[in-house]
Amino acid sequence: MHDEEVEAALLDAELFIKYAAPLRAVKRLQGALELHPRSIPLREKLREIAAANKMPDEAARQCLALASLYIVHENFEAAHERLLQAKQFDPRISVTSGLDAIRRARRPDLGAQKAAAVDESPGQARRVTLAGDLSAVSIFDAVQVLENSRLTGVLTVRGDGDRQGQVHFNEGRIVGAESGESEPLEAFRRVVEMTDGGFEFEKSAEEHPVTINSAGNTNLILDTLRQLDEEKM
Repeated sequence: MHDEEVEAALLDAELFIKYAAPLRAVKRLQGALELHPRSIPLREKLREIAAANKMPDEAARQCLALASLYIVHENFEAAHERLLQAKQFDPRISVTSGLDAIRRARRPDLGAQKAAAVDESPGQARRVTLAGDLSAVSIFDAVQVLENSRLTGVLTVRGDGDRQGQVHFNEGRIVGAESGESEPLEAFRRVVEMTDGGFEFEKSAEEHPVTINSAGNTNLILDTLRQLDEEKM
């Protein structure tokens, strides 16, 4: 019955589009989603119609919902793509929670980690703008804060053992990374893979040389996660 109802809604939507009635198609699909909220075909069709008919808010909503569904099905590449599209439809959207969900799905052991408070001991006299514990605040959240604040400086991430890396920002945009002798992109990948330890950001007066070129922080992170997924296959 479920498949028949979904198929009927998809056929109706196609007919509405054929007769130039996209709003009716959207309403038909939205009605069907109330009964079948986890239907990927319904949401994909609604995303497609919304994108083609200048409804960016609806398209973005469906992209975020689809990303969550794809994560459940462990289709991380599709989840990456939908998160990126959601950001493209509405740049105001934060996709940090989605990015973190992908990483945690790839690393189920992270769910067992307990959140830890950020160390704000008065004895520390370090001149840092932002600091936190990776078990409580993901690296994606930290990047989002720095991007929104348009800060220039260095984000230093220290994992367990001797793992360490730095990410360079110019006005909130990632422009470089360092980790041992690694090339900038590989260094950034090492930072993204760190899921325990801590981080701190220190502002700098001068901008950093650009050693990583990307269309934006979200694109860079998604591409990095996609490469990590492909290597595991």
